[in-house]
Amino acid sequence: MPRGGRKGGHKGRVRTYTSPEEIDAQMKEEKERKKQEQEQEGDEAGASPNSLAEKLPASGSEDSDDENSQRKRAGVQGLIEIDNPNRVAQKSKKVTQIELDEPKQLSRREREEIEKQKAKERYMKMHLAGKTDQAKADLARLAIVKKQREEAAKKKEEEKKAKDAAAAAARGINSLSLK
Repeated sequence: MPRGGRKGGHKGRVRTYTSPEEIDAQMKEEKERKKQEQEQEGDEAGASPNSLAEKLPASGSEDSDDENSQRKRAGVQGLIEIDNPNRVAQKSKKVTQIELDEPKQLSRREREEIEKQKAKERYMKMHLAGKTDQAKADLARLAIVKKQREEAAKKKEEEKKAKDAAAAAARGINSLSLK
């Protein structure tokens, strides 16, 4: 016999699924329960416990509702409100106290970020004007490329003219031989 007693395991058990009707019924009960709890909290100051019991519908989950409400109120927890002593409350400033004339102090990171952006903008302006080393190198490269393209275009044009002249001469010879 294998260890664990039974053959197989928990994975082979029959699974039961909840039907959509049951899910809808559970959701409705949950909504009703929440509405009643909100009403109870609102009426708690003026209502007696007997009137609250009359408002509740007869359902199987009544006992659990009573237990939950007793847990909330049970013990010292219902009487004492606990505040975090480390939490500092935000002090609101009046409009007269705020000084708008004084510039806001920036952190080191913010200052460095702003300086970096300004330096980048200055560099781009100089680059566009052609005053930086990189811009000069780019312009020189552009000039070389332009020259090469012009020379290639001239060569192509000359070859085309030579080809046309050769074709015209060949036509001239052909036309003489036909006569």
